[in-house]
Amino acid sequence: VRRDKLFAVFRKYGWIGIALVLLIVGGAAWVEWQKVRARNAARAFGDAVTAALDSDDPAARVAALDAVTADGPGDAAIRSALTRFLAADEALRGGDRAGALTRLEALAAEPALPDDYRQLARLKAVILAGPSMDAADRDAALAELAQPGAPFRALAMEQQAIALMADGKTGEAVALARQVLQEPDATPGLQRRVTQLIV
Repeated sequence: VRRDKLFAVFRKYGWIGIALVLLIVGGAAWVEWQKVRARNAARAFGDAVTAALDSDDPAARVAALDAVTADGPGDAAIRSALTRFLAADEALRGGDRAGALTRLEALAAEPALPDDYRQLARLKAVILAGPSMDAADRDAALAELAQPGAPFRALAMEQQAIALMADGKTGEAVALARQVLQEPDATPGLQRRVTQLIV
């Protein structure tokens, strides 16, 4: 009687156990497939970037980087931003300062990118523009980048000190440089540069 009852329970609810096993196996297979797909996409993207940088001609490297696609699983916007940062560097290396600046300004204005990437592009654009940039625009951009909690605060403060020194405001430049040395995010390289600036 007990065996008959047990078989009856299996016949009535056994499909739930089978469905649960199939669900677990299927879910594990899907997760593994997603990992393999992401790994293959990352490898293909890395190979494409490496191949683009193989040329001896900076203009050819820029064109090849522009042709690299950032499709596939993961954050395509970040992969695209990385190729655009590299293309800006290669354009600058090839003597195309205006092209590099245009690329960086476009990255800084890209709403799909995380704030860290946009701020990095903006800081690089300010540094690259140098004295050709309107002083008021430069000061406003650096003031925003040097806000407490900003990811590149210490670097922006360094640029503020350099700008103050160029404007002949030596005392303010030295005071700001000393403040940079107290920043927790100041790297050893930045501390060396700022110390040289103070000297």
